[in-house]
Amino acid sequence: MCGITGWIDWTHDLTHQSESLEKMTETLAPRGPDASGAWITKHCALGHRRLSVIDPENGAQPMVRISGDDTYVIVYNGELYNALELRRELENRGRRFTTNCDTEVLLVAYIEWGMDCLDRFNGIFAFAIWDNKDERLFLARDRLGVKPLFYSRANQLFLFGSEPKAILAHPACPPEVGAEGLAEVFMMGPARTPGHGVYRHLSELRPGQCLIADRSGVRIRTYWQLESKPHTESIEETAAQVKFLLQDTVERQLISDVPICTLLSGGLDSSALTTLAVHYYEQTGQGSVHTYSVDYVDNDKHFKANAFQPNSDAPWITRMTSHLGTIHHPVQFDTPELADALDAAVAARDLPGMADVDGSLYLFCREIKKGATVALSGEAADEIFGGYPWFHREEALNAGTFPWALASKMRAELLSPDLAAWIKPLDYIGDRYSDAVAEVPRLKGETEEENKMRTMSYLNITRFMPTLLDRKDRMSMAVGLEVRVPFCDHRLVEYVWNIPWEIKTAGDREKGILRRALRGVLPDDVLTRKKSPYPKTHNPNYLAAVRQRLLEVLDDPSSPLLPLVNVKKIRELIHSADASSNLPWFGQLMSGPQLFAYLTQVNTWLKMYKVTIR
Repeated sequence: MCGITGWIDWTHDLTHQSESLEKMTETLAPRGPDASGAWITKHCALGHRRLSVIDPENGAQPMVRISGDDTYVIVYNGELYNALELRRELENRGRRFTTNCDTEVLLVAYIEWGMDCLDRFNGIFAFAIWDNKDERLFLARDRLGVKPLFYSRANQLFLFGSEPKAILAHPACPPEVGAEGLAEVFMMGPARTPGHGVYRHLSELRPGQCLIADRSGVRIRTYWQLESKPHTESIEETAAQVKFLLQDTVERQLISDVPICTLLSGGLDSSALTTLAVHYYEQTGQGSVHTYSVDYVDNDKHFKANAFQPNSDAPWITRMTSHLGTIHHPVQFDTPELADALDAAVAARDLPGMADVDGSLYLFCREIKKGATVALSGEAADEIFGGYPWFHREEALNAGTFPWALASKMRAELLSPDLAAWIKPLDYIGDRYSDAVAEVPRLKGETEEENKMRTMSYLNITRFMPTLLDRKDRMSMAVGLEVRVPFCDHRLVEYVWNIPWEIKTAGDREKGILRRALRGVLPDDVLTRKKSPYPKTHNPNYLAAVRQRLLEVLDDPSSPLLPLVNVKKIRELIHSADASSNLPWFGQLMSGPQLFAYLTQVNTWLKMYKVTIR
């Protein structure tokens, strides 16, 4: 994976702006620690940082290709999992290649088919291609938004970057935040409304979108979105198709010229991917699979089961590593490391995030990077197959808001009166929910119950899943680790989207059809294990640490957080019995300690990025 950035300026000669391009590109160095490249012409500048995965010797970027009397230049972040098939097709059409990397395949595909090339890609990507003859910049992002891409139209410039930090490094785009940005942070966060960049003048290219920027302006097109269609296959046929798609996807994503591992929690999703990887390695004679797991000091002493975390991972990890014979690497962190990682997580995400859930993933990926460059993760299976608790609880299904954010009223009460009057917090989140529901592609003839479940699935795929994908990308790429997410293969998502809810929950279980598909693949006890999310620390020392951190913020009159929050209310909460609550205010994992950590992250972000509010 890599980091990309650049900009267009029709009024100035950019050949004199190499210093600005270098600064923008350098912000992305963690994403691409192996190499750096730049390309500048009069009106376009492109920068690239590279993490070498395929054809390390020949895949340097920006990559230039001449076709006829035109010159095309690409900067690309991603992987095409069908690059070999595309290459053969292009060669049959008379195209020739000089490297073995998918960057050249993507560029030649664009030269051959224009923007229609996107319909042919199977992969995760964010890229920009400059057409020198037509003076046109083409940007695109993968269908599910696994790879990030931001842009800005500021002061008659068009800027883009893999992360906001690259764009903010340009003097035309200072770190300013307005009412909408603060509403995103305090009410939607750590999620974001699709397309919203939080910073003023900063937007996100949404998943499944492409963009053209030229002298006539900026035009955005949606080239892919979920479509609702009747599902006619039986339960057994459906299970067989799910198994086929998942196995094909995993095998495609195991292709690499550098070491690959899997992230293993002992749950259904990660165990399935690891098992399929082991089987493929056995068939192809590639040796043993390396697996990694994360846990926390004294979690075995302090873990208490609840509805959102019904059991501990440790025994199940041992069960799967023994069963598969993988080379396992357990990773463990203590409270001081988790608390210290909160700041690094903000720098990686350019925003406050999922507190210690982000920080622990950052630390985890940093350890994995010592032994691997690419990892497979079970991210997104719960959104696609309906595994989360809120899919199965009437109070969440009928809440009339995002089911992972049921504490909006409590969050609004933590704001200062002035900020609440400005951003109208409950109205804002209500409007964003209404916007999301209005997008749902309905299927004629569905019952009210079927419509309700389709809505829940849509909200999870388009609103919650991007939060976790963003987290996974930022924390892993901050240490130069590429994480692949097979459950986000668009063919699998398209297929499962239209599976009726009664088949998705076959056997009256969450993710029932996935369990059915994996019969004979996983041991029966693992196959029936109740869902448990990414582990967090239950050590009371962590609550004490983040409580103290937040009190220090509140006691410092220079803290930029203070004018934005109800200090008295937060102090009361810090000292109340609810401080150690396991009831999530966001997602499944963010409860009392994570609220305190999140507020300290907001303060860190405002200071670290020197954010101006206007």
